[in-house]
Amino acid sequence: QVQLVESGGGLVQPGGSLRLSCAGSGFTFSRAVMSWYRQAPGKERELVAGIATLSGSTNYADSVKGRFTISRDNAKSTVYLEMNSLRPEDTAVYYCNARVVVTGTLYDSWGQGTQVTVSS
Repeated sequence: QVQLVESGGGLVQPGGSLRLSCAGSGFTFSRAVMSWYRQAPGKERELVAGIATLSGSTNYADSVKGRFTISRDNAKSTVYLEMNSLRPEDTAVYYCNARVVVTGTLYDSWGQGTQVTVSS
């Protein structure tokens, strides 16, 4: 059973920083494209950042470019999201996603989510 467990969320002041972690198990972590998504109340879930399996290529939502950094440590089966210069509009539940290909089919797995609240 694939499991993804996020941690590191919490309450932070505007302009502050937070680092999220997502530990994976039950699959070969290095073969999965890892991503962070977020969902705020009343809004659709959106892609925040993604990172490739081996090349290290990353992509970011325009709203977080220059502020957030995604990274992965395959030896630790963990993906991170470093968030800086946080804004109230970053408030959301953040979800870790793992995408793997099995016999030509894409499979997405999701963590339980971790709440990030940016408020003074």
